[in-house]
Amino acid sequence: MNVQTAKTLNIIGCGRVGKTLARLWTRQSSFVVQDILNRSLASARRAVSFIGAGRAVERYADLRTADIYMIAAGDGQIAQCCEELAAAGKLSAHTLVFHCSGALPSSILQAAARNGAAIASVHPIRSFADPEQAANEFAGTYCGVEGDAQALVVLNKAFASIGGRLAPIDAGSKTIYHSAAVFACNYLVTLLDVAIQAYKKSGIPQDTALKLMEPLVRGTLDNVFRIGPADALSGPIARGDIATAENQLRAVHAWNKEYGNLYEQFMKLTADIAARRSTSGQGVED
Repeated sequence: MNVQTAKTLNIIGCGRVGKTLARLWTRQSSFVVQDILNRSLASARRAVSFIGAGRAVERYADLRTADIYMIAAGDGQIAQCCEELAAAGKLSAHTLVFHCSGALPSSILQAAARNGAAIASVHPIRSFADPEQAANEFAGTYCGVEGDAQALVVLNKAFASIGGRLAPIDAGSKTIYHSAAVFACNYLVTLLDVAIQAYKKSGIPQDTALKLMEPLVRGTLDNVFRIGPADALSGPIARGDIATAENQLRAVHAWNKEYGNLYEQFMKLTADIAARRSTSGQGVED
């Protein structure tokens, strides 16, 4: 796209995600960023300053008609934002509306669909805690996408222009899709904290436990991404030493029933991974 033919973009709820994407699109002339509507005019002005384009507005009525509307508000506000946008008479069969939530399907934008607009969702799978850093490192970011075909044609081109790698997902499984990131990121932290508590129970201070764990954890993660989880699996269950695993289960359960229940569940899931490797001809660890 170029500035002369680029579609116009209005943004509702232009926080960290919204302003990062808008800055990148402005740099690439992918879209013409037009109006920014946030909870406060001051917030919208800060977004405009970061983006380097656009105009801060206070009300839906102040939004100029645009080709595309990105709703980058929090999950709990997306449906209401869309309802208010529709009520303001800004939508038509020539409009595209999308949101950036990882947990909600594009169907949450039904108010836009009822007015003839094409709808979609695009979820960039990365942290936007620091928008400046996120903008500098966005190239190569995978984005989960779903929605109307005509919307995805436009959005695929726009995200590709800033280095996004698009991964189509099943809209009916959007919540499960989002849980994958929670397992991989949030619950990994929880699991490592359980390991720290186990080390502390055995007399190792937390700072030492972290140093002790680091090469083990980093090496395991490197192996998972290099050769896949089945081949990266090691330990007693991987080598068929169920007696050792069961002895650990009893010890952990006696120490902390909640952690023991967690350990038991991980034993079952880990056995499934080991069986997967065995049936693929890789065998189990010696």
